[in-house]
Amino acid sequence: MGNLTAFEQQMTAAGMGDAAIRAFRRNYEALLRNETGMIPEETIAPAGKLAALEAIAGGTPADAALLSQAVVIKLNGGLGTGMGLQGPKSLLSVRDGVNFLDLMVRQILELRKTSGTPVRLLLMNSFSTSGDTLAHLQRYRTDGLAEASEVELMQNQIPKIDAATLEPVSWPADPDLEWCPPGHGDLYPALIGSGWLDRLLAEGVNYAFISNSDNLGAILDPVILRHFADSGAPFLMEATRRTAADRKGGHLARRKADGRLLLREVAQCPDADLDAFQDIDRHAYFNTNSLWLRLDLLKEQLAVDHGVLPLPMIRNNKTVDPRDTSSPAVIQLESAMGAAIECFEGSAAIEVPRSRFAPVKTTGDLFALRSDAYDVFGNGQVRLHASRRGEPPVIALSSAYKLVDSLEALGVPSLIGCRSLSVSGPVRFAPGVVIQGDVEVENSGAETVELAAGIYRDQTVKL
Repeated sequence: MGNLTAFEQQMTAAGMGDAAIRAFRRNYEALLRNETGMIPEETIAPAGKLAALEAIAGGTPADAALLSQAVVIKLNGGLGTGMGLQGPKSLLSVRDGVNFLDLMVRQILELRKTSGTPVRLLLMNSFSTSGDTLAHLQRYRTDGLAEASEVELMQNQIPKIDAATLEPVSWPADPDLEWCPPGHGDLYPALIGSGWLDRLLAEGVNYAFISNSDNLGAILDPVILRHFADSGAPFLMEATRRTAADRKGGHLARRKADGRLLLREVAQCPDADLDAFQDIDRHAYFNTNSLWLRLDLLKEQLAVDHGVLPLPMIRNNKTVDPRDTSSPAVIQLESAMGAAIECFEGSAAIEVPRSRFAPVKTTGDLFALRSDAYDVFGNGQVRLHASRRGEPPVIALSSAYKLVDSLEALGVPSLIGCRSLSVSGPVRFAPGVVIQGDVEVENSGAETVELAAGIYRDQTVKL
């Protein structure tokens, strides 16, 4: 079974370049070999104690000369469909009409202002996000941040695989559904195939800081840049401590065979090793997906690896139409960019505070972000209010608030003193509501009930 030639012809016809095709070929061949990607506990050791940002925080920050060699790359290919959005998640309003993309641009403009150097911003867009993103960026035309040729790194797309035949799936009802994104491990083929890697190097840009566009804690820190440059490492991962809530998520470890750091996801863990996988004392760190990359050393490594980093293949079983579970079963092949930590000799990781990992994945995250628990600064930085000492409020909204639109009717209470808040049923917070400690608000009826202004502390409120 399998027909690699058919896939390559399909990708070529769709305009995918050699780098994307080579990466797909590598993963497809791994699929045909029925590789599992399993990483047994006996083959790894804990990552060990990492260098901590706190320990270098008083160090020398990057100067203008070093900042001029940096590019910030934001993964911006996602639509906020899980939150009811029709467009790029980065266009979601954070506060007062300012969205994620505006904050990213403000951060770059601030770096340029303070350093006097043209720090670059690249957005790794998908075919789904490119148009809307570039349209929004027109307001930054005078800053040189509006033209696709200056700010866009286009994500590749790859064919979905018919699970029954292992050939390209055919879906005439909607041919767009025959394609899927290849995961953020596509960063590396995209950099090569687009010509951006060579262009950046030619312009003297050697250091890339890469993060998700929905992680508002991920900003280019000049102190980390200086630390990374001085270390000589080809690759640096920002990791943070796992908590009980992170037990089921992937972790950083060290391979016994060669001592290299690697990532292990739960799908790569044999069932017999799940207890060790979830032991947050043994495996103490997880990947924030904020990475630092030496572009010149990436090019050297790609030459060694014949143009394709040997990233572990991730197999996702889906249906060709994700909204129709009766449609044909397909396999989507992906890879993760953080997994490249095992591809470089001398890769390193640094422990960062949780404040640098603040992704907005749910409406509960957005609800907290829109409150006074967070400060949003004019330079694009977003931080928890100092009084919270780095601890975000824990927000649990019932399924009625799964979509962003539902938040507009909910209102925004004061959460600066909130430890946890759960909301169930149709509720509206009146202006002047202050939530402190641990509070539950419940309405079992069908009609929306307003919670009156006042202070609510460590209590359950039944409306």
